[in-house]
Amino acid sequence: MQVITDVGYLLASFSFIIGLKLMSSPQKAKKGNRVATIGMGIALITVLIGGISKNINYTSLLILSIAILAGVIVGRKMAFTVKMTAMPQMVSLLNATGGGCAMLLGYIEASQISEYLYSSSLLLLNLGVVTGAIALSGSIVAYLKLGGKIRDLHQGGVHWFSRVLFLCIVLLPLGYFLQIIPWSFYELTLVLIFIGLLYGVLFVVPIGGADMPVVISLLNSITGIATALAGLLYANKAMIAGGIFVGAAGIFLTMLMCKAMNRSLWRVIVGNTGSKTQNIGGETSQEIRETSVSEVVTQLLLSKKIGIVPGYGMAVAQAQHTCAQLQNLLQNKGKTLDYIIHPVAGRMPGHMNVLLAEAKIGYHYLKEMHEVNDEMGSYDMIFVIGANDVVNPAAESNPASPIYGMPIIKSHLSKQVVVFKRSMKPGYSGVSNDLFEYDNCQLLFGDAQVSLQEIVTQLKALN
Repeated sequence: MQVITDVGYLLASFSFIIGLKLMSSPQKAKKGNRVATIGMGIALITVLIGGISKNINYTSLLILSIAILAGVIVGRKMAFTVKMTAMPQMVSLLNATGGGCAMLLGYIEASQISEYLYSSSLLLLNLGVVTGAIALSGSIVAYLKLGGKIRDLHQGGVHWFSRVLFLCIVLLPLGYFLQIIPWSFYELTLVLIFIGLLYGVLFVVPIGGADMPVVISLLNSITGIATALAGLLYANKAMIAGGIFVGAAGIFLTMLMCKAMNRSLWRVIVGNTGSKTQNIGGETSQEIRETSVSEVVTQLLLSKKIGIVPGYGMAVAQAQHTCAQLQNLLQNKGKTLDYIIHPVAGRMPGHMNVLLAEAKIGYHYLKEMHEVNDEMGSYDMIFVIGANDVVNPAAESNPASPIYGMPIIKSHLSKQVVVFKRSMKPGYSGVSNDLFEYDNCQLLFGDAQVSLQEIVTQLKALN
């Protein structure tokens, strides 16, 4: 029976590796998701087989089976009913469950474990508990922030308090193992759980919506690390392998996100990701050029190469399907249209890719920022739909700007830019967009989906 469980965990781990590899390509991501799902199914079946081989009573196995079945049913329902605009919230919620599981497993072990075990085993348990607690509370706060349930908290004391908590997480276990702190291991674990939960809250609360892709990626990696540590504690090969894959991929993605947002990983860890300038929601006063749907249609007819820069506003307006209609019309007229995506556009990594895939837009039309910036001058027209900070030239030209140094999509270098906006409110950085004052930039006010639909209607009328 041991051979069967070993083979099962090996197959599950292999499926995770293949699935993760396939997910690195947008064209193969769906297949990768299926392969990883099969791997998880194999892992769950292997757990049941292992329980039978260890003579675990049938009542416990029945409860475990019911829990697995309930998870499958609830997860499937969530996946099929979630709206695309709520996808980041769902990711955060699922991430919270993973962190919570790791925390509870560590707590259960701490309540039963002998304090005379090797210090390395106790340290692993501590690490698993605290990382799980951080992932749980941090992901819940991220879920609430993304849903607009709570606002950003930018008081300076929050950052300092979070750093004090971070030091406590490091120093308390050290004090225990050096016998400086007269606590039992169980008491230490309870304190670390409390501090971890509080740190997770204070870590995410100050962070603005524009930084959420970085936070979600980091929280995913923390959950992966917590899972791997729990796997080491239980000697579960699938948990170790899966946790390592998720943790490593999350850290790597976090570093890429930090680079794209001009953040340092250390500032993310100590809870200083939020921008220093608050967005108070006021409208900015700038000299702008407003345009109309008819003028945009005329400019489109004179253009050969067109680009669309999507942002979270596109998801809110649900304009991706209308963009697909516009693309078909323009291609029928012999024009080229690309979708230019910033690495941190939206509210989670890959948010815009998923959004456009929902509208059945071919992956080969999606261009990364670094692929297009050098040839931006060849675009006759750029549509900026729902994006703001990621196209702000101040990131390159104004050292005093909070977003200075952040890589941007250089839409201002194209021949003509049309920005779809509801109002003159700034982006999440709280600063005005210098692009709006450029001579080649025009603003089209109104709901993006409605404006695009009017453009499509007028283009159809000209056929």
